[in-house]
Parts: sequence; C-alpha cells; structure tokens
Amino acid sequence: MQSKGYAVITGGGRGIGAATTVRLAQAGHDVAVLYHRDAESAEATVARAVQAAAEQSRTVRGHALQVDVADSAAVTAAFAGLDRVFAEQPLRVLVNNAGVLAAPAVAAEIAPERIERMFAVTVFGSLYCAREAVRRMAQNLEGGAIVNVSSGASKSGSAFEFVDYAATKGAVDSFTIGLSRETAAQGIRVNAVRPGFIESDIHETIGDVAGRRARFLPQIPMRRTGSPDEVAAAIAWLASEEASYVTGALLDIAGGR
Repeated sequence: MQSKGYAVITGGGRGIGAATTVRLAQAGHDVAVLYHRDAESAEATVARAVQAAAEQSRTVRGHALQVDVADSAAVTAAFAGLDRVFAEQPLRVLVNNAGVLAAPAVAAEIAPERIERMFAVTVFGSLYCAREAVRRMAQNLEGGAIVNVSSGASKSGSAFEFVDYAATKGAVDSFTIGLSRETAAQGIRVNAVRPGFIESDIHETIGDVAGRRARFLPQIPMRRTGSPDEVAAAIAWLASEEASYVTGALLDIAGGR
C-alpha cells in the first residue's frame, strides 16, 4: 500500500514519541524520528514502526535524524535533509513532542540555565519545526496536520514542582490556537494534546516515580495513570482525516483530571 506521505516526530525515540511513531507508521505514513542524544532508541523505534506497518500489509520507510530542535539553523537543515530522504513524498504530519523535564523545584530556586533550555527546546523548538512544516504543507494540495504535545501542567501550573515546565506548555497551548487560525485556510490543521500523569520514562529523569504516582492518583478521577499508547492514539487521530474538521483544539488526556 502506498505511503500517505511522511510524518516528522520530534523526541520520537522514547515514550509518547515512540508510541506515536509506531501509530503513524501503522496508519501508512513514512516516519522521521528526530532525536537529540539517544540514537539507539531512535533507530530501534524506527525499526519497530516499519515492522508494525508491515504486519498490517503497509510498506513504509523510516529514518532517524539527530538534531537539536532548539537550534533554528539545525532545524532548517534537518527538514531540508528530510526533503531529500523522502523525495517525491509530501510532509503530511508534524508531531512536536520534544521537551525537557527537570527535578522538582520552587520558582525561587530555578537556575536561569534550566529555564532557558526548557523554553529553547519546548517553545522555540516547536516554533522552528512548525515553521518548516507550514512552509511545506502549504504547498500540498491536501494540506497537513500539526499536533503539539502540551501537558495538563499548562492548566494546573505545577506549583512547587515545575512552574517553568508548566509555563512552556502554556506557551504551546497559545501557539497551537494562534497557528491553527493562521493556517486553516491553507488546509493545515493544528491541534494539541495535554497528557496528565503518563507512565513514560521521562519521569525516571526526576526520580521518586512511585512517590509522585501515589500523590497524584487520588487526584485522578479514573484512579489510574495513562500509557504512552493512549496518548499516541489521540495524536494519530488528530493527524488523520477522521479529524478533518478539528483545528485549534486542546485535547486533555488525563483521566478526567
């Protein structure tokens, strides 16, 4: 079965990004995983995605590419490279998933370097990648879809833990709404998902996962945490034609929280 065009997933090597890469490949997209450091995980995700598509009688291609999305010039070069890798295939989907999470801290104790890096990756990186995607999707007869990965933290503010992280996700929400209105007439849909507590390895970077889970569970109406695949399913739907009349939406995937 012919490819539907290619999809770019930033931070696509692990967690929500990896699950999304597999889902989009199963839907018939060639997939490009952009990663920062973990080449092994990115390559493994690409291989898994291509195999999962083959099991559904779909032939897709996959590619892993190292890039720091916080670097505007590097992002421009990366997308130019993908134009060559997937020559004659249009860019149809961008998933802005790359992000940074640091150890819990109150605002008064957060170092400026941490704030700068968090905004550079999550906010600037999403803007840079979306800029390149819109330039290409605007030339497609069928447009395209951009899905930004925000967080329930954009609503809660994550006081006493991650106010800087929450601030970046609030910016992503605003960017999603604004860009959706700019590009709607070009056939480009822009939406965001806002995951709650998801059992992803990003939590391993801050430690005490069990303790955080115990604190959060009573606040979740469904009384359980979510999985990366549950978020990926929503992203894949927003990227599909089944969501053809959905743009500017902020979809909570947080068990009712």
